[in-house]
Amino acid sequence: MTDLFSPAWMQSFGEQWNAEPDLADALAKIHFNSVIGYGFERDPNPIGVLMIEEGKVVSAGAYEGQKLNWDLRADRTHWEKWKTKGLNMMGLSMAYISRKLQFRVGDYTAMIKDPRMASPFIKSFAVMSKV
Repeated sequence: MTDLFSPAWMQSFGEQWNAEPDLADALAKIHFNSVIGYGFERDPNPIGVLMIEEGKVVSAGAYEGQKLNWDLRADRTHWEKWKTKGLNMMGLSMAYISRKLQFRVGDYTAMIKDPRMASPFIKSFAVMSKV
């Protein structure tokens, strides 16, 4: 089993992301470009990073100081739970409100109000389960 957010895990996550039309294709329609960091709440920096261009992952691996548009943090227990069970809109809202899911960089409020972004964001948690 590859460790969560390791370079190999991020590579696999990126491949699964690109293979999921409800994620990659949906984000391509809105010309979504971002650098997304993933990590644990107690760490000063994220561990893994995805670079997205036109909805598709073009690079996935270790965080090496890239400028982030999104920095998502939680403890390992919650990441593992969401990776296994996914998240729905209510679960996402509760995770955000309770600070179980932290957006160190990125505008959660703007994202959640735009269904063109919110639905793919929710789908990204389901994609994690395929890694």
